[in-house]
This record gives sequence, C-alpha cells and structure tokens, in this order.
Amino acid sequence: MTDYLVRGIGFGGEVRVFAVRSTETVGEAQRRHNTWPIVSAALGRSMTATVMMGAMLKGDDKITIKIEGNGPAGPIIIDANAKGDVRGYVTNPHVHFELNEQGKLDVRRVVGTEGALTVVKDLGLRDMFSGQTPIVSGEIAEDFTYYFATSEQVPSSVGLGVLVNPDNTILAAGGFILQLMPGCSEETITAIEQQLSTIEPVSKMIEKGYTPEQILEAVLGEEGQLDVLSTMPIQFQCQCSKERFGAAIIGLGVGEIQAMIDEDGQAEAHCHFCEEKYLFSEQELVGLICEING
Repeated sequence: MTDYLVRGIGFGGEVRVFAVRSTETVGEAQRRHNTWPIVSAALGRSMTATVMMGAMLKGDDKITIKIEGNGPAGPIIIDANAKGDVRGYVTNPHVHFELNEQGKLDVRRVVGTEGALTVVKDLGLRDMFSGQTPIVSGEIAEDFTYYFATSEQVPSSVGLGVLVNPDNTILAAGGFILQLMPGCSEETITAIEQQLSTIEPVSKMIEKGYTPEQILEAVLGEEGQLDVLSTMPIQFQCQCSKERFGAAIIGLGVGEIQAMIDEDGQAEAHCHFCEEKYLFSEQELVGLICEING
C-alpha cells in the first residue's frame, strides 16, 4: 500500500477530518537521517501531522513547523505543501532511551516537556501567518491538539502513531486530525467525545493495517457517517537543488566565494532536510563570481 491522505467530513458536515498513511514517507526520512527509534517516532509523528496540515492549504501555499523542546533531540523542522509533499529533519538523530513505563518509545523524554511549537504558513502573501504555542506534553499529538485549540481557535483531536522495527526501519506510521466546524451541535460533540474515549490508540490501528478511511470510520463511529471528499498521495519530497544552492552562494558575495576558492579550491553544500550534498568545483565557483560581476 502506498502512502496517501484522505479528507472528509462527518456528522453531516459538522466535523472535518483528515487521516493519512505515512509509513513509506517516514521510512524515507529515517533512511536519509539514520534516526534511532525514539527520534524516528518523534520525527515521524511531526511529519505526519504536518502533511495533514499541508492538506488544509491550497495551491502553492506552504507550511513550516518547528518543534523546539528542551529534550536531547533538539529542534525538529518540517516543511509541507498542499500537494502532499513533506520533508523534515531533527537536529540530533542519534538519541536513545529505554522504553517508558508503558513499554513504549519515550518520545516525551526525547522531545522535552518545555519549549514551543511554531507554525508558519506561507500563503503567497506579503505577510506570512505565524502562530506559536507552548509544548504541553512532548508527545507531539497533544501539542498539535493544543496548538489548534489555542492559536487557531479550532477544537480538534490529533492522533499520531509510528511503529519501529527492531532493525530501526519504520514498520508503520499514520494519524488523523478531527476538527469541529462552527455551529457543531452539543449532541455531536458528546458523540465524538464518547467515541474518542473508546477507540484504540492510532498506533494499534496502524499496526493492524487500517487504511486512512478505516481510521476515520473508527474515529467517527457509525453515527458519524464518514463522507470522503478527496484522496491524495503523499511522499517525502525535498525542494533542494544544486541551482538553489548556487543562488545561495551567489548571495554570499564575491569576497566569500573567493575565500572558498583560496582556502579549499571548492565548496560543498549540504541540505539538512534530505542529506543531499552538492559539490561546487573551483571552475563553478569562478562562474558564480562571473555571474555576480555580470
């Protein structure tokens, strides 16, 4: 099964829902960054939430999430767009702790319980939308739930799960976001609260092979009656290129580029998001200087 995202509504349009299977996408991030299991869970949950938030955008809009807790993993940075592309990295990919008291990966410990979750939306306008809320648990899903309620004033429920194989590869990943629409009735709110209190953890649903549609059916219950509006493939996709790094080097100016030539005779650019490296030879650096000088 390839990764994909589902948008839908329930309870006759009183709630909107998103769910995603992100196993291969998170697996690609794990391979590129060689993350250890707890960090894989933190990064994977963050990417899963962000790709669903990207699906809330339109056209060429983009979103960047930064989760900066006081845990040893350091900041987690995720980019996504409205087309299902997502990329991300964590500052310290090699952190390990024993399982927590529940026998699960201790994401809270690796992320930290103090800090901030920052959301920046590039909506193609002169001013970007930016919102920030404190980290409330470090478990990621609860932190996104709090962000939606506090920064965007949208009562929401976020469920995220990542399962890691013994060899550190990703067994399964996915999640859901449920949001109450304006005018949602008290009866619907009560029904949702009751349903959410009885469903299995999203990681269990993912482990059982639930599709995004089946996850949403479980979240909404029979009374909620899921109506699927659209589906969309998702994937790990980086926007970096040698041309973009070349433009960035040009921005450093002639003096900096000449120093690269004099000191090393070349330059290497490294993308934090995908771990790709681009080598610029002395001849290419000279060419960039010529571009600056016209």
